[in-house]
Amino acid sequence: MEQQLELTDYIHTDLNEENNVIAGHYVLTEETRLPYHDSEFFYFLGEGVLDNSCCGFGNLSYAIVPGFIIDWKYRKTSDGFPVTRVEPIRDKALQNEIISLIEQIDTVCQVSFL
Repeated sequence: MEQQLELTDYIHTDLNEENNVIAGHYVLTEETRLPYHDSEFFYFLGEGVLDNSCCGFGNLSYAIVPGFIIDWKYRKTSDGFPVTRVEPIRDKALQNEIISLIEQIDTVCQVSFL
């Protein structure tokens, strides 16, 4: 039996917009597309700042990987945000390879996969 792809839509948001959370704020700062074998994935870089926490303060740089690009910004939402069709990356070995690639390019403390 042939395995079907798990596809999902990722809605892009504006970069460099501060999002407040209970202990501080975070901001997505950069969007990067990166080739991988015969595919391409994209990721966002972000900064999180804990400046409103009872337990101290600090910051964290991170990357978020929505997945492999199937259809780049193929439509817009009713609010005008671009939508990309992606295949989420679920395989742990593949995630580890992609983490290594990202860490060779960018300094991040954490890489998360959607």
